[in-house]
Amino acid sequence: MIRKKPSARENSSSTTTTAGEEETEWEMRPGGMLVQKRTVQTDAPARNLRLRIAYGALRYEICVSSMATFGEVKKVLSGETGLQVDEQKVVYRGKERQNGEYLDACGVKDRSKVVLIQDPSSIERRFIQMRINAKIQNAHRAINTIALHLDQLADQVSAIEKSISNGVKVPEVQITTLIEMLMRQAIKLESITAEGDASAQKHLQGKRVQKCVETLDELKVSNARIKPVVVTTKWETFDHIPSSTTWEIFD
Repeated sequence: MIRKKPSARENSSSTTTTAGEEETEWEMRPGGMLVQKRTVQTDAPARNLRLRIAYGALRYEICVSSMATFGEVKKVLSGETGLQVDEQKVVYRGKERQNGEYLDACGVKDRSKVVLIQDPSSIERRFIQMRINAKIQNAHRAINTIALHLDQLADQVSAIEKSISNGVKVPEVQITTLIEMLMRQAIKLESITAEGDASAQKHLQGKRVQKCVETLDELKVSNARIKPVVVTTKWETFDHIPSSTTWEIFD
């Protein structure tokens, strides 16, 4: 019997198909996670697996479904270790596993050992975030301190405004000094580097300083129009009444 020799084109097609079957296919879950596509569907219920987790010198044991992904394992480990999902690297059988890979598809069995490693780049990101948070807290404290000083200065502005409205002239140096104190607080505010909520708080306190200074400028004009009260004292004179003194001589 004579067999037909396959052509080069047929060999190429067969090789391509075989290579394609070995490649991992992926699919998108409704939640947006990219996971390994299952090629075999089974109606058998999923079993729970106990995984032994080695994280440095620490050891954990977690329970997950055999049909879970390594990304879901990382979510469970977040509650145990405090590491976020993007800060974790999970290694099984000497290979780092992606979030979308299924446990059963990778051969994970009950009591399998999984190694957890903290991503080195996440340490640097966390350190940078800690520095940013520290700067924000320092900005909040500095702005709150200035706000307390402005509360006191605003009370003094209100007292001067009340005096002038009652027709009582205030020494001009008192108004000038108060304006200088307010401007010092404004300079301190400008020196603070603030972002987010701290920036909004800084802007609010700057508006307070501006309003107080504008009020004092108006009060200075009103104060200059008030005539000082001249107090005159009327003296009453009395006639001098001579007094007679009787002296007694003792032996």
